[in-house]
Amino acid sequence: MGNKISVSATRDITNLNSRTFEERMQELGAIEEKTRESLKREKQSAFSRWTQYNLDHTQKIMWLQLKHPKAAAILSFLVDQMDEYNAVMCSYKLLEEVLDVGHATIARNIKVLKDNGYIAILKSGTSNVYAINDTVYWKSWGNNRRYSKFPANVILTLSEQEENYRKKLEMTKHKEIELKT
Repeated sequence: MGNKISVSATRDITNLNSRTFEERMQELGAIEEKTRESLKREKQSAFSRWTQYNLDHTQKIMWLQLKHPKAAAILSFLVDQMDEYNAVMCSYKLLEEVLDVGHATIARNIKVLKDNGYIAILKSGTSNVYAINDTVYWKSWGNNRRYSKFPANVILTLSEQEENYRKKLEMTKHKEIELKT
């Protein structure tokens, strides 16, 4: 209990952990500034554009590149665009434009990625949220690209998800919204 800080209008000179409201506000401001500077340095780091890759999956990635090069290109795009939660939400139309291929090609190759465990597809209405397998790839910072990418809260409903992924989501820590009826 000796590490607790006591904050009041006046300082108790017999207690080394006593602070005035003003002193505590200054301390908290200094901590916040240090945190902000640290995050700024991290984002400006030469490593902020790196994606980590698990070498245990090299054979599987090589198979994908040789047998399904369009699927490998889609995966590369999704990995490049994924956020620190290994997820990205984009339309088939965007993928068609980026890769200069048709809708059927995108659909066929997204299925290859899903069936082989590279991605999971979560539904948000008619939109797809692609969750990249974090045992293969991981990234901690996003980037800016020609196609708009912006942070957003994506709200999903379990009822729209496939059964096998529904169980994983139920065990994951998440925010729940209470529906008023």
